Amino acid sequence: MSFSAETALEYLERAHRKNRLAHAYLISGPAGSGKSEVAARLAALLNKTTPEKVLHAQAPDVFMTEPASRSRKIVVDQIRGLERALQLRSAGNHKKIGIIRDADRMQTQAANAFLKTLEEPPQNSILLLLTALPEALPETIVSRCLSLPLHSSSEVPRSPQEEELLRLLCATAQEKPHGIERAYRVSQGMQSLLNAIRDQIRNDHAEALKREETRYRQTTDGGWLSEREDYYKALTESVYREWRSRLIETLFLWWADVLRAKVGENGRLLKSCAKATEKIAAQMRTVDVLKRIRRLEEMRDHLNTTAQEALVLEVGCLHIFR
Repeated sequence: MSFSAETALEYLERAHRKNRLAHAYLISGPAGSGKSEVAARLAALLNKTTPEKVLHAQAPDVFMTEPASRSRKIVVDQIRGLERALQLRSAGNHKKIGIIRDADRMQTQAANAFLKTLEEPPQNSILLLLTALPEALPETIVSRCLSLPLHSSSEVPRSPQEEELLRLLCATAQEKPHGIERAYRVSQGMQSLLNAIRDQIRNDHAEALKREETRYRQTTDGGWLSEREDYYKALTESVYREWRSRLIETLFLWWADVLRAKVGENGRLLKSCAKATEKIAAQMRTVDVLKRIRRLEEMRDHLNTTAQEALVLEVGCLHIFR
């Protein structure tokens, strides 16, 4: 059973009024489900501050931890730093609140260190773990937290490109397990979709610039046109990156459902692909599914830091889909 963000917050508020808050909560759900909002609003309620200050790490006695290393992992030093902060004396009647974003990205050493904190929580503290992949967390951590699974507040319709990518993934699921051909097809399909998206964005922005040029040609100098060209060039790249992120998020949803099928969890995010993701799950070990999710995270991070998009996609898909 999953909750809306508002229902989850109401539950936490009732527990607070009755002085029955647990020492640790695992708040899980897909992107857009409101995990950070629930954590920020609860922290704001407990320590009489604002959610905005919590989210910007400006609230007293609220300590935020998230992937920050070059590998986009939560490392053991971060967890030890959080533990030291939670041991400090709080101001007034404040609770000491630790919020861990993307908790599933804790390295093994970090997870082991955090387990000790869960087993012996500092006095007057509360821990909030946020994740889109609770199945990727060690069972020893999950079992020591009270689970609050969230669902998306509203169904965002998928774009034709996202639907096309899902059709491609479902089709390749019928092919030979771990084949290079499958990885190549996904890589080429992704690149084809992205090329079409970029071309469409460029065409739309070229038309918008042309309309502006026609309208203001007689009232502005040539410097204005150069500035608008730079503006639309930057806007094209920004919109394109947003679309690319949406396709990458679709891949995350796919592999999250594979993992859920593998560990026997209900609640598929892509119900139309249930048979395909279950077939992939049957062909793999849990550790192999987790390894591919990590490879997908690496591919996403590389795409955000390099211009060699085609190469990153090709190499990434070889690791993820072969």
